Amino acid sequence: MARVFKYRGKTLDELKNMSLEELAKLFKSRERRKIKRGLKEEELKFIKKVEEASEKDFIKTHLRDMIILPSFVGKTIGVYNGKEFVAVKIQPEMIGHRLGEFSLTRKYPKHSGPGVGATRSTKHIGKK
Repeated sequence: MARVFKYRGKTLDELKNMSLEELAKLFKSRERRKIKRGLKEEELKFIKKVEEASEKDFIKTHLRDMIILPSFVGKTIGVYNGKEFVAVKIQPEMIGHRLGEFSLTRKYPKHSGPGVGATRSTKHIGKK
């Protein structure tokens, strides 16, 4: 039996039918305050754009601090990380988080082994 997703006791369908003010009551304080103070005009435009888009559309944005709403679920959003747009497939578990959390801005270094001549064990191996 498949597990039904719930966010604070509400199913995804119930969340999609709620208004923004009702949703804010379920979110954590930081997200609740942002909605209470009013979303910016560009954020409201982005919400409208995402709601009108189909499931397979790739929507690009620079709004890393945008809260993920239930209407975003199933969509693919390109979040800018300072260099490129990272594709983020929105899943129900992401509701209430920010878009920037899923598009990392730093690249972690990946070190390989030491080169020839870098250690005493490779001292007598030919470099050619």
